[in-house]
Amino acid sequence: WLNSLPALCTICYYKCMTSIDDKQKKIFAQMSAEQKLKAAERLYYSARELKAAALRSFNPEWSEEKVLEETKKIFLNARD
Repeated sequence: WLNSLPALCTICYYKCMTSIDDKQKKIFAQMSAEQKLKAAERLYYSARELKAAALRSFNPEWSEEKVLEETKKIFLNARD
C-alpha cells in the first residue's frame, strides 16, 4: 500500500483544496511533499482507526481479529 500513498495523497490534496479556506490553502502550499505525504499517512491511519472503532461498536460479538480483517477488506476495496 505504500506505493499507492503518493496517489492517495494527491487525491486527498485536490479533494481537500476544493473545500478549505484561503488560510488552509496557504498552509498546504507551504508544506513540502514529504510533509504532505506524512499528513496523508496520518489521515489514512486515523480513518482506519475510526472505521475499526465503528465496526467494534456495531458488531460487539466480533473478535479483534475479525474487526481488523474487515477493516483491511474495507480499505483494500475502497474507491473514490
